[in-house]
Amino acid sequence: MLHFVEYAKIFVALMVIVNPISSVPTFLSMTARYSVRERMQIARVASMSVAIVLVLSALVGEPVLALFGITIASFKVGGAILIMLTAISMMHALPSRESQTPEEVREAERKENIAVVPLAIPLLSGPGAISTTIIYATAKPSAAHLGAIVVCCLLVALLTWIILRLAAPASRWLGETGVNIATRLMGLLLAAVAVEIFMSGLLEFLPGLKSGS
Repeated sequence: MLHFVEYAKIFVALMVIVNPISSVPTFLSMTARYSVRERMQIARVASMSVAIVLVLSALVGEPVLALFGITIASFKVGGAILIMLTAISMMHALPSRESQTPEEVREAERKENIAVVPLAIPLLSGPGAISTTIIYATAKPSAAHLGAIVVCCLLVALLTWIILRLAAPASRWLGETGVNIATRLMGLLLAAVAVEIFMSGLLEFLPGLKSGS
């Protein structure tokens, strides 16, 4: 297993890329026609769906990549680029098209059940979150490490549920400016995560860079 500090960093990275805080305004707008009880139910189902998506990504991500002949190194480089694009959108306080397109927003307004699609997928646990989970899950080939990653995923889902349940008071307290500031800060952290993952994949491709030869 990795050091505890490393798992704390993984948890923060997953929390930043899921980023439920920036999803609060979208969650409130999508659930405006629902009662408070229905909104709480949507938050619960969405958070459970996030947990399922992330845990499945951690457990079956590597076998799926192997099935298609994709190496972890190439997936790290590709995933890092996707994560960086998401980070850039966050630093501009803009919704990322990797998470949700305008067409999906319009479709969501007509859906009766929005908890799983589009809230959980792809708004919260989109391609960036799935890629990040797979990359960290494959960092160490051990059951203990995989179990620690699963715990991180479950904690992220739990905090997502808490934030969505408190969406209305949090939105009033933070306001649009507060949400944008938090989103930009998380985007900056996510950009650093993307660079770290990119360099890790690059070093696997070109091990000579690490030795300086």
